[in-house]
Amino acid sequence: MDRPDNSTAPLGFLTRPLRLTLTGLWAERLWRAFWPLWSVLAGTLAALAFGLQDILPLEVAWSGLILAGLAVLGTALNGLRGFRRPTRADALIRMDARLPGQPIAAMTDTQALGTDDPASLAIWQAHRARMAARAAKARAVQPDLNLSSRDPFALRYVAATALVMALIFGSLWRITSVQTLAPGAGVPVATGPTWEGWAQPPAYTGKPTLYLNELADTRLDLPRGTRLQFRLYGEVGEMTLAETVSNRTEVPPASDPAHDFIVEQAGQVTIDGPGGRTWEIGLIADLPPTVTPSDKLARESDGKLKQDFTASDDFGVVAGQVTIALDLPQVERIFGRTIEPEAREPVVLDLPMPNKGNRSAFTETLVDDLSQHPFANLPVTMTFQVSDAAGQTGGAEPLQVILPGRGFFDPLAAALIEQRQALLWNRANAPLVSQILKAVTWKPEGFIRNERAYLRLRVVMRDLEDSAASLTPEKRDAMAEELWQIALLVEEGDLASKLEALRRAQDRLDEAIKNGASPEEIDKLMQEMQQALNDYMQELAEEAERNPDSQMSQNMDGMQMSGDQLQQMLDELKKLMEEGRTAEAQELMEMLRQLMENMQVVQGEGGQGQGQGSPGQQAMRDLQDTLRNQQGLSDDAFRDLQDGQEGNEGQQDGQQGQDGQQGQNGQQQGQQGQGGDQEGQDGRSLAERQQDLRNRLGQLQDGPLPGDGSEQGEAGRQELDRAGRAMEQAEEALRDGDLPQALDRQAEAMEAMREGMQQLGEALAEQQRQPGDAQPGQEFGQADPRGQRDPLGREPGESARIGSDRNMLQGDDVYRRAQDLLDEIRKRSGEQLRPQGERDYLRRLLDLF
Repeated sequence: MDRPDNSTAPLGFLTRPLRLTLTGLWAERLWRAFWPLWSVLAGTLAALAFGLQDILPLEVAWSGLILAGLAVLGTALNGLRGFRRPTRADALIRMDARLPGQPIAAMTDTQALGTDDPASLAIWQAHRARMAARAAKARAVQPDLNLSSRDPFALRYVAATALVMALIFGSLWRITSVQTLAPGAGVPVATGPTWEGWAQPPAYTGKPTLYLNELADTRLDLPRGTRLQFRLYGEVGEMTLAETVSNRTEVPPASDPAHDFIVEQAGQVTIDGPGGRTWEIGLIADLPPTVTPSDKLARESDGKLKQDFTASDDFGVVAGQVTIALDLPQVERIFGRTIEPEAREPVVLDLPMPNKGNRSAFTETLVDDLSQHPFANLPVTMTFQVSDAAGQTGGAEPLQVILPGRGFFDPLAAALIEQRQALLWNRANAPLVSQILKAVTWKPEGFIRNERAYLRLRVVMRDLEDSAASLTPEKRDAMAEELWQIALLVEEGDLASKLEALRRAQDRLDEAIKNGASPEEIDKLMQEMQQALNDYMQELAEEAERNPDSQMSQNMDGMQMSGDQLQQMLDELKKLMEEGRTAEAQELMEMLRQLMENMQVVQGEGGQGQGQGSPGQQAMRDLQDTLRNQQGLSDDAFRDLQDGQEGNEGQQDGQQGQDGQQGQNGQQQGQQGQGGDQEGQDGRSLAERQQDLRNRLGQLQDGPLPGDGSEQGEAGRQELDRAGRAMEQAEEALRDGDLPQALDRQAEAMEAMREGMQQLGEALAEQQRQPGDAQPGQEFGQADPRGQRDPLGREPGESARIGSDRNMLQGDDVYRRAQDLLDEIRKRSGEQLRPQGERDYLRRLLDLF
């Protein structure tokens, strides 16, 4: 069977895919044959655009150009030798190879035998029709441009990358400088910029880099320290640059092709030559930073200093320090401070800087503990200083303050701290300190209660007496540290070490919970924390027995948290970890941590406090009872709202069943709980109970309240007035049967009462601190046998907490019960059949808790 010429075959329907395939063959064969040529040309252009011909010696530049020309010629000849022009037949063969049965080839065939046989002709025509149908599905074949086998080192990509980098960072105009390499070359025709310039401000200013060729203004205001870069093109000497802004002592030749300098002063920059420019350079003022400390230095309960300060700078503050020096003229020169002090370096503290945000203007708080420093509790000067990125500094006037230090209330501890300070003042005080310590420890029975403290003090006294004549600074500092530890031991007993051990155990367990430790590790850490907790609680009890006048001993009488309940919290924590509820375990861990932090021994300052049975205390207790009753009334109203909705659901079910009368009964029963006049357990309606609470609150407001006449007292009364108005609105809503509205107003009343009680509690605490208002030795809530303090040692009105005063730790599984309540609230808040008012109330509950 002979195959005729493809050009005569009836393949007109393949014209478009055939042309595309043929075009792809051209691209494929050109790419494969001439890719070395493209690579050499791209690499050469990249080198010229980067200006290598201007940098290299003339001989080297000429050698490179000759090698590049030879490479271009060689790769072009090699490509021509290996290139084969694609034809229409090649395109048909490639398309036919992608089709099953090669239908295009079959379409070009002719019948060799049986041309006179009708049956044979019919079979042949059917075969051609089938092949034509297959050929009609032909599509254009994509060219194969993959050169991995021909270019295993990816040289084509290297050349392409170099060319792209040259287009971005170089200049194609530099290619024209090749003409200058020819001997006797004339002046080149200017086809591009004859110079380029950039102004790059310092990074800390946040200002962008300027391309000077695109700026039409001849006046430029730049920050000091801006970097100016210029590139001069063309024949050397044709373009020159002059400037008066860098203040340089060694100025390069004005005809240099590259200039790079820093703006230090206002002046002028001039480029002379074809297309030259002149700029007047002005300086943007960079003012030094400023810092302003607060006039009031705060002291925290543990003796840490707390100083607010405000800093600002036009481009941002980068660092700051405060220098604390002894203000010797202000020191009261008595006792051990009558002699001159030993020279000491001032204390230098780094100021805290914002971790994020703008540092142009900010306010921060310096917090540090200098209780053990020799300057503690002495007059000092605090000098604040800040700096910016330009190296400029700014400071504030020295602040004269008393450097805060930890307070010691035990007489022996206070005496030890005083002698420690005298020893640190000057080593010459060593004999005097030794004599005073001997006097303090004479007849220690009944005065020094801690035997360990007494023994350690005796060792210090012996060492001090032996080395008083030749006391070195190292020995002095070691004795001062020991006196500090003894004073802590006297002040706190063993509470400090036991509390620190408990904190370490809590931190380790908390970290293990966060990191997902194994159950064995969690169990071990739980045992360690439980042992530390037992030791701490035992020490608390012993300290309360030793110091009956301490605040802890007074709180122990009203303590509502028992050892069994603490053990219940630990068991619940272990159970949550076993169940994999790590988030709830961390919340319970934080609750336990806060409980332990608040249960600390705090010695009464001066024995001053509010006497038992004072009017202020009684008023706070009455307000607490009113708040508790209001909470109970709100709970009853919410239960009535729930009962009413359940009755409505019963009505709908009854109307759909066979007994419609039962559905109506369910409706009537449900509606009975929706009115505000429903009778409670005492036979009185909710509205009447609300009226009684409002009247009771009014009576309390008419009587004496803590802080009368003070700012806090007036603020508390205003909050109580707001609570009274909310109660009145709740009463009206109850009488109208609008329970959702009543619940909203009751919640507002309780919130206002809590805010008012907090204000009044602070006013009462302020009265407690004022001398002459109480009998010596009495503390707020001391003789109340019913325990007016909560488990965290807080007085009524000072906590402003959400909820009632009832003990919420009763029951076998209180935390599971609390979780069940939250789950039920979430479930009901998502039920669309419930009224919108009830669902809104449930969502507000979820927001609160």
